[in-house]
Amino acid sequence: MKTNAIAATVLALSTLALSPTGALAAGPATAAAASVIDHKAVARHYAALVHANYSDTLAAAKDMQAAIQAFVATPSADGLDKARQAWRDAREFYGQTEAFRFYGGPIDDDNGPEGQLNAWPLDEAYVDYVEGKPEAGLVNDRKLKITKANLAKFNERGGEENISAGWHAIEFLLWGQDMNEDGPGNRSFEDFVDGKKPNADRRRQYLTVATELLIDDLSGLVKAWQPGKQNNYRARFEKGGKESVRKILVGLGSLSRGELAGERMEVALNSQDQEDEHSCFSDNTHRDAATNAKGIQNVWLGQYQRRDGSLLQGPAVRDLVAAKNAGLAEKTTARIAESVASAESIPAPFDRAIIQGSAGRPVIEKTIASLVEQSKLLVESASAVGITRLTLVEP
Repeated sequence: MKTNAIAATVLALSTLALSPTGALAAGPATAAAASVIDHKAVARHYAALVHANYSDTLAAAKDMQAAIQAFVATPSADGLDKARQAWRDAREFYGQTEAFRFYGGPIDDDNGPEGQLNAWPLDEAYVDYVEGKPEAGLVNDRKLKITKANLAKFNERGGEENISAGWHAIEFLLWGQDMNEDGPGNRSFEDFVDGKKPNADRRRQYLTVATELLIDDLSGLVKAWQPGKQNNYRARFEKGGKESVRKILVGLGSLSRGELAGERMEVALNSQDQEDEHSCFSDNTHRDAATNAKGIQNVWLGQYQRRDGSLLQGPAVRDLVAAKNAGLAEKTTARIAESVASAESIPAPFDRAIIQGSAGRPVIEKTIASLVEQSKLLVESASAVGITRLTLVEP
């Protein structure tokens, strides 16, 4: 059923503050006693938050690229460790951007790069050698020229697990197969040294080119959300009003239930299989869950801590909901904060925590339950502001 757009609502935002957990708490009044919050204001600030998060991700990815360039120039154990840490650092920012998906935006419309950026699970043998198959993968096919165009062309070619590009292809090249129960993969730096491992030159080239392609894809997302452009996605989104707020809620609800609670945790919990772990080579899956949950909270609250430590704040969906149903807004804020805290407490390695009888399994179950409950509250919140057609991604 169609509903009229909500009239601009005056909220005394200056009398509200956030507790350390993200819940609403009383705060001192300021001279700016009231602010006008409407759909357009929320859409504009969301666009600014998205651009900031993607910009920080790109900057961190360029730092990773520099570390990888240094490593492939002179392969060493120390250089490999630095490249791995740079990958982890960049993932902290990318993980928070997952809340910007699921509504056909620049990341995952028909031409979006999401499947090239973050597709998983990855069939290791499609990229490089694995135990028992020393000549497997595109790296060892010397007939194939390693270019950005070819890595894009071969991504998901012949099967969804035939991933040739993106974060997880780079992750596999840096860590190798995870053959350890209590830790990540342990690929030797000598895999990249001529004379130590066959096709070391191609392995260096593949890692370099895959990183370049990742940078290109992230740069495209930054450009799509860049301010001050007349014809990019951001310009259209900021004019979308209530429809843009609907998209924001679709992203939050879909990540909460279908993707994070469902695909990324329930599936692995049920199978107890390492292959269903998101970042299985680096054992970074616990941080994936935490940053995804944090990304939802960022959008709901309209705040994001930037890479330089500054805090971006502004009108958010929470404020629209609070104007119609303050109790529901506070309940949803508290539930999202609980999901973040629970996700933060998931122990590493995730592939051990999913095993029946492990101390970590109840923590994952608690996180899933909290995310499921918050998805229901997000649906209620949407209804409170007159949005009923959410079309959320289901697990």
